[in-house]
Amino acid sequence: MVELFKIGFLSFTIIDAIDIILVSLLFYGLYRALKNTVAVQILFGMVVIIGFAFITEAVNLKSLNWILRTISDVWLIAFVILFQPELRKLLMLITRSTIFKLLVKSKISETLDEVIDAVKEMSEKHIGALIVFARTQNVQMTIDTGINLQAVVSKELLMSIFNTKSPLHDGAVIIDNQMAVAARCVLPLSSVTKFQNRNLGTRHRAGLGLAEQADTVVLIVSEETGSISIAEGGELTLNISPEQLPVLLIERLSENN
Repeated sequence: MVELFKIGFLSFTIIDAIDIILVSLLFYGLYRALKNTVAVQILFGMVVIIGFAFITEAVNLKSLNWILRTISDVWLIAFVILFQPELRKLLMLITRSTIFKLLVKSKISETLDEVIDAVKEMSEKHIGALIVFARTQNVQMTIDTGINLQAVVSKELLMSIFNTKSPLHDGAVIIDNQMAVAARCVLPLSSVTKFQNRNLGTRHRAGLGLAEQADTVVLIVSEETGSISIAEGGELTLNISPEQLPVLLIERLSENN
């Protein structure tokens, strides 16, 4: 191992330099993502404790080092529990990065025609629907709340599922690439009850709730009005016309490619 320099009994190698740079970049990224939240204060506290733990280990203060490492472990668990919303947003930023998108490719475009045709007909007939497109993030926890399908997406399949006489019509259908992997899935409700001076119903709050927590695109068809909406990244696009739908949906899903 190439030694760069030595301070007392501590030697500093190229690997140590790379390690410090990577850790610094990690904490800088965390700081940038959390700088406008209360979580950044907890992050600074954790950095200080880790720094003291490193110093006590270097000078062989075993008892103090054990105490600091125990505190840092508890601090990390508390950080994750207290700041779940901030960490979810951070993960969404990571999964939407250019590098990450180059590693994960989607074949969802092959199913869009079937979905769009089904949504247009459901909109005309005022059939309520929730259709979730999984992108770069695993939504297995949501899939587990529903009924396993593993069926190729088709207009007929979606129309059958969301027919009000179907036992699967309540809840959402999850689409992953070309497959409808599950139906009757329960989505988390958003705490937002009003958007653009409009009161949100349960279906819209459910679509928005999942879009706040995971990298997904959620298509929503209102049973009351037949209006079409898209939830993505914690935002809602309301009252989408049938003519606009293909363009907006392809645009959002192609961001992953």
